[in-house]
Amino acid sequence: MGNALFIVWRESVEAMLVVGILYAWIKRNDGAGMRALWAGAAAGIALAAALGWAMVAAQDELSGAALEWFQLAMLLTAAALIVQMVLWMQKHGRHMKQQLENDMARAAQRSGAAGVAVIAALAIAREGAETAIFLYGMGLSGGDGTALAAGAALGFALALLTAWAVSSGLRFLDYRQFFRVSGLLLLLFAAALLASAVDRLIGGGWLPALVDPLWDSSALLDDASGGGAALAAFTGYRARPSLTLAAVYALYWLGIVVAQRRRASHG
Repeated sequence: MGNALFIVWRESVEAMLVVGILYAWIKRNDGAGMRALWAGAAAGIALAAALGWAMVAAQDELSGAALEWFQLAMLLTAAALIVQMVLWMQKHGRHMKQQLENDMARAAQRSGAAGVAVIAALAIAREGAETAIFLYGMGLSGGDGTALAAGAALGFALALLTAWAVSSGLRFLDYRQFFRVSGLLLLLFAAALLASAVDRLIGGGWLPALVDPLWDSSALLDDASGGGAALAAFTGYRARPSLTLAAVYALYWLGIVVAQRRRASHG
């Protein structure tokens, strides 16, 4: 539930930020295109919902090894998408407002209201599609459907509250700090999805464990219940990891550090 709450909160805040930027641009330009903005946002939500339905429908049609590979692919896709999104936001987040406004200006000039609707639909669909894939990945990692739904609902409500607080000028809430902290938490969650995928590969005999277990810390913190289970779901912690899992986990964070340093060196 906590993972779903956080993911939906973060992604919804980003979607609301996008809508706010587009709304402000339209207001500054005589208000033309407001209906197109809302129509585009609704279309974006519908596209994301269609993706969620397609993933579930595809799962229902598959069985055996095909189903296993599909679910593995979705877990890895969700993890990769989170990393790409966080790194992209770190590099381009400061210019997102300008980019969206430029896209809106070009679209409105070329296609009028239809162009405005398309820009809004694509922007919202991207955020919604990411959310759908992340939630699907959580379900594959052992999340309970009812808890995920409750967490998603609470996350959306919290996003509305966050957007209202920021728009009201409350100084203790800042979008830049929000995305900085949430980006780190998302990277931890991506590591958890990757760990689940590696566990499945090892369990299916498609990847050797090498040494299993590499260590046993269950006496200190068991990953099967309580705080250990929550830590496992959010960060990929394992009390009895295999050498392969530990190596993949280490390589993941090494890759993140290298990417962060490259970004910093290039400004």
